[in-house]
Amino acid sequence: MCAAPRRGSRGLTPQFTRSDWTRIGLLFLGIALVTAGHYLTPPSLFLWHNIFQRLYYLPIVFAAISFGWPGGLAAAACSGLCYIPHILMVWHTMPDYSANQYAEIVVFFLVGMVTGVLASRERKRAEELQRTAEQLSKVYRELQESFEQLKRADRLSAVGQLAAGLAHEIRNPLASIEGAIDIIERDPGSEEKRQEFFGVMKKECQRLKRLLTDLLDFARPRAPRIHASRIARIVESVVSLAGPVAERGGISVRTAIPADLPDIECDAEQIQQVLLNLALNAIQAMAEGGCVTVAAHKQDSHVVIEVKDQGCGIPSQDLEKIFDPFFTTKENGTGLGLSVAHQIITQHGGAITVKANADKGMTFAVVLPVRYGGKR
Repeated sequence: MCAAPRRGSRGLTPQFTRSDWTRIGLLFLGIALVTAGHYLTPPSLFLWHNIFQRLYYLPIVFAAISFGWPGGLAAAACSGLCYIPHILMVWHTMPDYSANQYAEIVVFFLVGMVTGVLASRERKRAEELQRTAEQLSKVYRELQESFEQLKRADRLSAVGQLAAGLAHEIRNPLASIEGAIDIIERDPGSEEKRQEFFGVMKKECQRLKRLLTDLLDFARPRAPRIHASRIARIVESVVSLAGPVAERGGISVRTAIPADLPDIECDAEQIQQVLLNLALNAIQAMAEGGCVTVAAHKQDSHVVIEVKDQGCGIPSQDLEKIFDPFFTTKENGTGLGLSVAHQIITQHGGAITVKANADKGMTFAVVLPVRYGGKR
């Protein structure tokens, strides 16, 4: 019996694998066993001859599935050649029954052909799917490599922006200090004048110190110390710290914290730092007075804390940049407060968002999971 050849690298020479030869051996064995059953069974046992005759389909179908339609036809031919001598020897005295047996051999070929064609079609489709999967896998790897390159470029860009922002923020105070020193050197003037310039230098030094402190907090954030904390208590401490600043600007601070709000697993000190930063930003944005509202509510497995102001708002084109390092709309701001806040909330597995209010002002929302999911 011949099976469907596999194209070799040098033409049409059949190249069978060890498993192919194993299947060919099983086909020959199956046909031989069925044929032996026919020849060894007495002619009077019609039922058994019918059973053996149907058993020929097993190797035929197996060959068609394994080697396509050529294998199916080859197995049908072998089965027919093995069965025809039995028909001639045993059933020649029964023309009608003999004709049925020959018709059955024709069906062998039809089954081998149809099954082989369908199997070849499915095999071709499977090969196409495999090729497509390999191409998709290749494209995915290329996309991953491109993504890694983009991330590296993005990191380099972020470092460049960070360095540029830091240089800008440091240059201004240094220029003020240098200018004050030059004036004192050229014209010492009165003691009052010198004290004024010394005050300028001290103020700019404090600004530099605050800038470097914020930068260190941003570059080397402290890992959160997690324990169960009450949101109401954290908000109370924020209001007590921000209250005096708000009163000087004619601003009221209102809270809305439900009594049944669950405790959350967080670093209370860091969350207080974030909320205080948001509250102070809200107060500074309300030059004409108003009200700052700090509210909280439960949302599924998270707690949402909102800081709402009635200030001047943030231009829509700046909303995507407010969490970037050194981006600020304030004259004396370092541009690191919101970046540090964003980093702290991210470490807690939460998120911080901002949106414009329907009337005026902005609302910052801090979303924190009730159960901390990070490593302690």
